[in-house]
Amino acid sequence: MRLRTANDRLKIEHSIIDGVRGILENLLKATPAIRSVIPGVIRPVRDARGKVKVRVTVPTQNGWKAIALSAGARQELFISTDLTKEAVETALAKAGAVVC
Repeated sequence: MRLRTANDRLKIEHSIIDGVRGILENLLKATPAIRSVIPGVIRPVRDARGKVKVRVTVPTQNGWKAIALSAGARQELFISTDLTKEAVETALAKAGAVVC
């Protein structure tokens, strides 16, 4: 299955929860070291209210896995980059997310 793309770096296979797409687009614009972001599965949660929160969790083969929380849901984000965890968290904060 071919993924839809936004500017060839934001891969869209699933829908994206409210508020997260703008942050991801800002992230990719401001950080050329990030090769791509692939949003994953969305699951409902009770404690995801208010501003978009992102937590960078574990390293993957080509970058980092993060969890975005917003609008009563959580979504996995796979970030393809060579940056460190701290650099990814800083870039997410500059893009407008609350990093936890």
